[in-house]
Amino acid sequence: MTKVKLGLLGLFVLVALGLILAIMLKVLASDEAAYEELNMPRDYVYGKELASNGMELHYLRTRPSNVSLVPIHNNVTAASYYGINGGFFYQEALLSIAVVNDVPVNEEKGYGTGAENAKYARGTLVWDGASDRLSVQVVRRSSELTVTDRSQFWAQGGISMGLGKNESWVEQSMVESAPLPDQLCLRSAAVYDEEGSLYLIVSATKATLADFRAAILERIGEGRLVDGIFLDGDGSSQMRNREIKLRGDGRPVVQMIRLIR
Repeated sequence: MTKVKLGLLGLFVLVALGLILAIMLKVLASDEAAYEELNMPRDYVYGKELASNGMELHYLRTRPSNVSLVPIHNNVTAASYYGINGGFFYQEALLSIAVVNDVPVNEEKGYGTGAENAKYARGTLVWDGASDRLSVQVVRRSSELTVTDRSQFWAQGGISMGLGKNESWVEQSMVESAPLPDQLCLRSAAVYDEEGSLYLIVSATKATLADFRAAILERIGEGRLVDGIFLDGDGSSQMRNREIKLRGDGRPVVQMIRLIR
């Protein structure tokens, strides 16, 4: 009988030690996550807007000099950066331009390095670092981009939004083969205003491309937006910052637009 009691006592001790260890590991992981958050970028403004058409928009406003493009092959909310998803991809290949200082960000891949917009000339958001100016250029390959200094720029491919072209943007988006324009999907975009501020936008509600564009024009930039591009959408619409995490449908994406500081 004594041996049975000792055996039960030993089992109880082992279970208790296991629970204590699990709690300690959880606390350590929580402390590590908190420490990581403390050291993440702060040079941005986060905002949330609700448009009259029901679209819920989340955005990060910053300067384009505070942005870079990086491969992550992960969900944005699980990556080690703040920012949002980038352009289109298939498996591990980038199908949109993603270039920093003339170097494709996914260059270790044999196909889909980020050097071109696959199949189509598409709207590409370009930051010219030498002049600190943003523009949207419709190109097929990154070598066609016009910049002052090819060692000081980044370029993110997507689909032209034509924010100043209300009569022709739909036609242009069709020429650029915008995916699922009339279906209800999560959406993401990058736009800029007259002062050169960059807005990285992800929706938390599903909508058509037209409704997403209308919501942005209504609620972002106080009527001073110049232009921008649609980024990858649906489950790839993802955001991470100190205030919120939007994981889309949980899928990994190849590349993201990240905040530097």
